[in-house]
Amino acid sequence: MAKDLEGKVAVVTGAASGIGLASSEAMLAAGARVVLVDRDDAGLKAVCNRHGDAAIPLVIDLLNPKDCATLLPRVLEKAGQLDILHANAGTYIGGDLVDADSGAIDRMLNLNVNVVMKNVHDVLPHMIERRTGDIIITSSLAAHFPTPWEPVYASSKWAINCFVQTVRRQVFKHGIRVGSISPGPVITALLADWPPDKLKEARDSGSLLEAGEVADVVMFMLTRPRGMTIRDVVMLPTNFDL
Repeated sequence: MAKDLEGKVAVVTGAASGIGLASSEAMLAAGARVVLVDRDDAGLKAVCNRHGDAAIPLVIDLLNPKDCATLLPRVLEKAGQLDILHANAGTYIGGDLVDADSGAIDRMLNLNVNVVMKNVHDVLPHMIERRTGDIIITSSLAAHFPTPWEPVYASSKWAINCFVQTVRRQVFKHGIRVGSISPGPVITALLADWPPDKLKEARDSGSLLEAGEVADVVMFMLTRPRGMTIRDVVMLPTNFDL
């Protein structure tokens, strides 16, 4: 594989599994050093042990404000620079709003919206000083139409879609590209609460994406010429609308 990211340092949040893990492994294969951020210490160690010194584990509880604020200083301490941020960490709530737990709503909005904004806010001064950088945020197909079975989750992704488009317009003059990926349902831990029969039906009908397919799109965005920004890629299984 071409070493398209040779010399780059990437940070991926929610990197111990799912899209974050696939994205991290794709960047490692392209020659980047990758700081994998997650609260799952054991999961990070297992991943990094497979990939050697280029994979750098960083255990952070992003929902803890003090811990979250240490992201950039600790990345710079471990890797010396930051070229790419993939803000991927997130969680999911589906179902009727009336049945949702208010504490779970707070946690989801905090992780899906507030943490993303804070992570981007914190890395921007470093990227602005260096006059370069890439920020990719994991959004969702749910950001693009009202999804009646997941009003809280979809609302968080609508907010992030607006955030991406506005921040992109603020920082492109500094050589920083900001974009998002909006996949349909992906085979990750976020589908753990799906009924087994629904999950099997979706798998059998080809209505789910693999995390590696999303990582391929991340790499496509990162390897475009610097004068091109892929602002948002909507991905869905071909059979999703059937």
